[in-house]
Amino acid sequence: MARPIWTGTLSFGLLNVPVSLMSGERKVDLQFRMLDSRDRKPIRFERVNADTGEEVPWKDIVKAYEYDKGSYVVLEEGDIRSAAPESHETVEVEAFVDASQIDPRYYEKPYLLLPGKKAEKGYVLLRETLRDTGKAGIARVVVRTREYLCAVMPQGHALVLMILRYPQELVDPEDYKLPTGSLSDYRITAKETAMAGQLIESMAADWDPSQYHDEFRERLQQVLNKRIKTKGGTTQVEEEPVAHEDASTNVVDFMALLQKSLDANKRTPAKKTATRKAPAKKAAKKATKKTAGKAAKAKKKAAPRRKAG
Repeated sequence: MARPIWTGTLSFGLLNVPVSLMSGERKVDLQFRMLDSRDRKPIRFERVNADTGEEVPWKDIVKAYEYDKGSYVVLEEGDIRSAAPESHETVEVEAFVDASQIDPRYYEKPYLLLPGKKAEKGYVLLRETLRDTGKAGIARVVVRTREYLCAVMPQGHALVLMILRYPQELVDPEDYKLPTGSLSDYRITAKETAMAGQLIESMAADWDPSQYHDEFRERLQQVLNKRIKTKGGTTQVEEEPVAHEDASTNVVDFMALLQKSLDANKRTPAKKTATRKAPAKKAAKKATKKTAGKAAKAKKKAAPRRKAG
């Protein structure tokens, strides 16, 4: 079972709820090692002095900040500790804001808050009050050695602690050249807008994350499985060709594309089923002809030849 990152309290006003901070994500990326291609042995990365090329032991390594090109200021452990916050086991809510006001770009990493022993009442009270009011608690939390801004939000039966980015970590969209102005400035007609709305409605669905998975990782895992079966051989995996459509928006007939998309979404399941079965019938017919052909050849070969006389 996963161990808590820390155990402490979740506080708002004079109310304190004992909680445990648990990781809310699971890393599923495939991990790779660098090998020497000549003998398949792992590569070891060493800490070397940039001038002498000699390896430097951990005890002689210090942290430094490069404030100018080639100029550094060294930080002592005491300097880092003095900058660290005093509270390491408290999520102290500073304000409650409308959850809908938080720009999704601020969300960075999820954690789960679990109630401590006999702390269920305060936990449920906060969870349900946040749910009823649509609020999120804005707080600060120390994870390991760094202080983060965070939001405490209800999710099902849990209280989720979502690490937030600071404003200076986000790029202002206005830094880029973006299309501004009215629809008419881009010659977008009322009919195109209406059809786009119809297309969106025809594709509307409830958010179900279980319907989505990492297809790249699955394909890569299949490649690895093939390699493993060949004991590290050189099996070449054929890549399926990908069809690319012209994405030039200046020449696209939007009306035709919208109508085509709408028509595609209006197809009934029966038509889809019929389309899928057709190749199977065709293949069966082909296989029957092939089998019949083979039988005829075999019969001809087995027939005794007449002697010339």
